[in-house]
Amino acid sequence: MPTSNDSAGIRFPLYQVSGSPREMGRQHGEQARLKIMGYLGYLCETLRMDERKLAQRAARFRVEFTQHCPQLLEEVDGLAQGAGISKDLALASQLRGELGGLADGGCTTFAIGPRGTANGEVLIGQTSDMPAEIRSFAYVLQVRPDDRPQAIMWSFGGMIGYHGVNEHGVAHFANALGGGPAWKFALSHYPLKRLILEQSSLDEVLAKMRAFPVCSNGNYMLCDGEKNILDVELTSDGPFLIEDSDEGFLVHTNHYLCAEHSCQANFDQSLPDSFPRLERMRTMIREKFGTITVEDVKRFLADHDGLPVGICRHPHDGYGDAILPASGLTAAAMIAEPASGKFHVACGNPCENPFLPFEL
Repeated sequence: MPTSNDSAGIRFPLYQVSGSPREMGRQHGEQARLKIMGYLGYLCETLRMDERKLAQRAARFRVEFTQHCPQLLEEVDGLAQGAGISKDLALASQLRGELGGLADGGCTTFAIGPRGTANGEVLIGQTSDMPAEIRSFAYVLQVRPDDRPQAIMWSFGGMIGYHGVNEHGVAHFANALGGGPAWKFALSHYPLKRLILEQSSLDEVLAKMRAFPVCSNGNYMLCDGEKNILDVELTSDGPFLIEDSDEGFLVHTNHYLCAEHSCQANFDQSLPDSFPRLERMRTMIREKFGTITVEDVKRFLADHDGLPVGICRHPHDGYGDAILPASGLTAAAMIAEPASGKFHVACGNPCENPFLPFEL
């Protein structure tokens, strides 16, 4: 049974679901109904569509869900029942920017292997830098399926797959990429993010990634229960792997690192602050490498070098684009301890709000 800390400070609510796919969806929809409704309204506003148009666009993806993740589609249909909305609107929550060709926010992700930490276990996580409105639709979701691994994740607005960790020690975190292969009609990344949390090893995760067609490009920071760490830049043309080059850690921000797509044309479409954020996080990890604790990582994620667009991001009056507007901020920060099933989450900027622990 997961627990959450009720110590001082604002916190995301915890929603717990269990059972069959449809029953988990129904429970999720009932508990998150107001947040789902608010998020759908936000999508209508930002994508400049009414609910009818939003549902029509989402319906086009139903065949893809049926083909590649039918059990998740069943869960989405249960979500619709619980929230009291149409099945296609519930599906729209799983598509987000793919309904309008938008990127997925600016974030800083990391994975520190066992050589880098004080206790010899992996630490992995991220800041999630997004439009400010997203935080009001967010929560922690713990899933206990009848026949699949249990997992805990940060999510929002009815999405059944987002950043998190499962009972096998498989964890993933993610960030947007600037440029790269063109958008194509396929699937959003969100159902894949849930499917990753149903795997028991990185080999299984990679097999799933290679078989799962996605509309757009995004980066995945990964680990498993065998203390393996890996980064994958998953594009509409397929995955490109970035492995630990014996440094003992990996860091990614919002520009390509793989040889195939690491070029000036793509850099020009990336957040300018992506480059200094990458180097700042790498520097802080190197300085403490071999002794890093959860408390150290909390400080890393609250770092303000480059303020207001440092690792801990605040709204500003300067640069903004399709990846993240100038009003964007760190909506959440997360640290997973996969070996123990602990998931630390700060609600909003971690310089202002404490990390509160959740546990599988």
